[in-house]
Formats: sequence, C-alpha cells, structure tokens
Amino acid sequence: MAPYIFMERNGIHIIDLQKTQAKLEEAAKALQQIAKSGRKVLFVATKKQAKEIIVDKVTPIEMPYVTERWPGGMLTNFPTIRKAVKKMSTIDKMATDGTFENMSKREKLQISRQRAKLEKNLGSIADMGRLPAALFVVDIMKEHIAVSEARRLNIPVFGIVDTNSDPELVDFPIPANDDAANSIAIILDVLVEAIKTGNNERMLDRDKEKEKEKETDEQGNAQPKKTKRPSKDRNRTIVEDDVEDKKSSKKLTKKVKNIEVDEK
Repeated sequence: MAPYIFMERNGIHIIDLQKTQAKLEEAAKALQQIAKSGRKVLFVATKKQAKEIIVDKVTPIEMPYVTERWPGGMLTNFPTIRKAVKKMSTIDKMATDGTFENMSKREKLQISRQRAKLEKNLGSIADMGRLPAALFVVDIMKEHIAVSEARRLNIPVFGIVDTNSDPELVDFPIPANDDAANSIAIILDVLVEAIKTGNNERMLDRDKEKEKEKETDEQGNAQPKKTKRPSKDRNRTIVEDDVEDKKSSKKLTKKVKNIEVDEK
C-alpha cells in the first residue's frame, strides 16, 4: 500500500485521496463497459457497516449481492449453488399447487425454515443464472475466500483496499477506508452511477438497432418490382419467325396467282 499512502501520523497511515480518485474513476469506467455489455457484477460485503449500504445502493440497479456469510464454493462450485436456488422455487411451487395441504404441521415448519434460510443466504443471487463478469468487494481481507475464488476463475475483482491490505490481490484496487460507512457510500455512489450509465447506453444501442432494422424492412417493401424483359435471343427468334411467316405467305400468293392463270 506504500504507493497509495500520503503520510504517516502517530502510527496512522493517511491515504492519498488524489490516487483514490484516479483509481475510482478507472474502476467506474471498467464497470460501465461491463454493464454496457449486459453482464452482471456481484457485490460482496458481509461486514455490519456495509450491509445496509450495499442493499440500498445495489437493489435499484438489479445487480446480485451477498451481505450474509459467503457460501464456500459459490463461484468455483456454481452449479451446486444454482441447485439450492432452484430448491427455493420448488418450495414456492409446493405452496401454490396445494402440496402443503397434505403435509403435517411439523413438515410445513421444517420446509418453511429451510426456505427462510435459503432466502437469507441466496435470495439476492436468485436471478444470477451464470457466473458474474466481475466481483466488487468492500473488504478484501474479510472476503479473502471470495477474492481467491474469483482469481481462480479469472474473474476481475474490484475492491476497496485499506492500509492493511495488499492491493495486488485485486485487479482494480480503490484505496480507501473500508471501515467508514461514509467512504463506502461515496465509492458505491460513483460505481452505481457508472453502471446505470452503462445500462442506459446498452438500451440506446438496442433501440438504434431496432430502428435500423425497421428502416431496412421499409426500404425493401417500398422498392418496385422489376419487370422481366425478354432476352435478346428471344427477340431474335420472334423476328426470325415473323420473316419466315412473311416468306411463306408470299409463296402462297404466287401459287394462287399461277393457278388462276392456268384456269384462264
């Protein structure tokens, strides 16, 4: 963290805010491009001062997040996590199709408790059908398992890096105090705004493509149909036929004249 430390006072390291701003802008541009491509960013923050901030900031942009205990193997063993998510939908289906009516109270209580536990740990990633394109971590020391899984799968990691952390563990380090709620909120405001911009650009590009398709379809329908012209060979055969007809008619007239002269 030496390149990001401005000075040391009374044993406390002070972070250089200019470098924080530069790294924050770099991370925001990268997240904007990821959002523009339509891919997901997984936000991870299990510490108390960051949980509510993550939920409030990330929920409106419809990105997955983890604020409870990180389930081991969530990235490296993603198919198993998806099975647990599908189990929640199965329990919901049982509640609607009348299966619960044939169960005892004890069985209903056990299933409802299991559903609540799954919802608490995995409810925020229920819509994540595949591995995320990037991972954002508030405290890379506390969430070291998530960071190691992402690095193993070559998933880019964005993280708030404090003075006691190693910035080389993440691809986009943001030097800041990961214990202060205000610094976490400010950083998330910038990153969330970048993701919103990326989503809006993706929608604009999609609308432009639809307009182009409509214009091409309208142009194709508006073009007049080309009439087929007879080929030169065909015209030539028609002319030859007319000449032969004229010759044969002349011969007939001569024969008729000769016959009339003989009769006389």
